[in-house]
Amino acid sequence: MKTKTEKQTEEIIEEEIMAVDTEPASVAAEESPEKPTAEELLAEVEARAAQNMDGWQRAQASLENYRKRVRAEQEEWLASANAALLVRLLPILDDFERALANMPEEFAGHSWPDGLTLVKQKFLRLLEVEGVTAIEAQPGQSFDPFYHEAILYQETPGFEDGQIVAQSQPGYQQGRRVLRPALVMVSKAPATPQPEPEAVASTPPETDTQSTTGE
Repeated sequence: MKTKTEKQTEEIIEEEIMAVDTEPASVAAEESPEKPTAEELLAEVEARAAQNMDGWQRAQASLENYRKRVRAEQEEWLASANAALLVRLLPILDDFERALANMPEEFAGHSWPDGLTLVKQKFLRLLEVEGVTAIEAQPGQSFDPFYHEAILYQETPGFEDGQIVAQSQPGYQQGRRVLRPALVMVSKAPATPQPEPEAVASTPPETDTQSTTGE
């Protein structure tokens, strides 16, 4: 027959065994998360898709901006290269104009002056195709430092201050780009005469009447 102490010992052992058997099940129940629902999975997929779409659109916008910047730089480089070449060709046009303007009268009936005129016209058409036009610099026109370069300022009757009197060399522009400013003479206002200083009246020195009388 078991004693009271033995019964208590057996009860303690049985409780420990039961605790060990039930512990893994409770731990497993705590560790296993709940499965997401279909709505939650769909919302997560849509959020990722929206994020990917936003990143793709940003990348496309950056690529398009880069292409526009490169295209603008290339156009600017080509325009600068063409402008530099056109500037070097302008003195040839000046030579044609001087040669035709100073043509001796005895050569008026020859055919080669007509050939020079034809070459000059072809040259002008070439410049026109490239968008080159002459800068306006007519007498009486206001001087514009953006398009004109003054080589002389002088008082000229019949012209107001800051008006163009004559053109020494024509200028040319390509669109808004000035290839060469027009060299001009500009009128200036006549100098204002300075008033002559008034003469200061000299007074005779005072004499010492008392000393003179005493003597």
